[in-house]
Amino acid sequence: MSTALLGRAAKVTQSAIFAALALGAVVAGPVATANAADDSCAAVEVVFARGTFEAPGVGATGQSFVDALNARLPGKTVEAYGVNYPASLNFGQAVDGVADAANKIQAVAAECPATKIVLGGYSQGAAVAGYTTSSTVPAGVTLPASISGPLPASVASHVAAVALFGTPDDWFLGLADRSAPPITIGDLYAGKTIQLCAPGDPVCYPGGLDRSAHSAYKINGMADQAADFVVSKLGGPAPEAVLVQASADVATGN
Repeated sequence: MSTALLGRAAKVTQSAIFAALALGAVVAGPVATANAADDSCAAVEVVFARGTFEAPGVGATGQSFVDALNARLPGKTVEAYGVNYPASLNFGQAVDGVADAANKIQAVAAECPATKIVLGGYSQGAAVAGYTTSSTVPAGVTLPASISGPLPASVASHVAAVALFGTPDDWFLGLADRSAPPITIGDLYAGKTIQLCAPGDPVCYPGGLDRSAHSAYKINGMADQAADFVVSKLGGPAPEAVLVQASADVATGN
């Protein structure tokens, strides 16, 4: 081969190498960006609705639950989101919490698809969380403008577990709001839901009269029970729904 041809071949080869490197840079760019976005996402996102009259945020029971999760997931980022709703005696406004929880869950699922979502709630907040899982819109319920219906079925796989504390039973719901629909956990969530009710809790325990039992979830060990359940669900198959009632001698508090 002549010197001229060798020179031309070298230039062609060099150009091809540069083109390949440039293409590699273009291809690598979006991958690096995606990885950076993933790095900004939490391993676990707790979406928790507080109880009546608790200050905005996750509330005392929610914080105890989040702390228990953190203790069981060393090295993993656990973030908590307090559902935005009034948490007042106007139980009808709980639907605002359902809308906020549903929108937050969908946003996390879209922006951080690898994040495991944990839905939870205490007292009125447990009703909010329970309604959020519903497969249908209960008859007579008017939805806020921010949602059009139940969570899409595609979102359910992003929710690893649901933890409810002191969920109002039908009798108590009737006292709070005669028009309140029953709390029915949706089929896509029932198998990964734990409901905890302390004996004597008048909100969830049949015939319960111990008001202190209703405020004891943050210290009676049930936050730990719920955290153990959730951790078991973060990577494994979901079991049947669980209803846990503590022993009669659990510690109580305000």
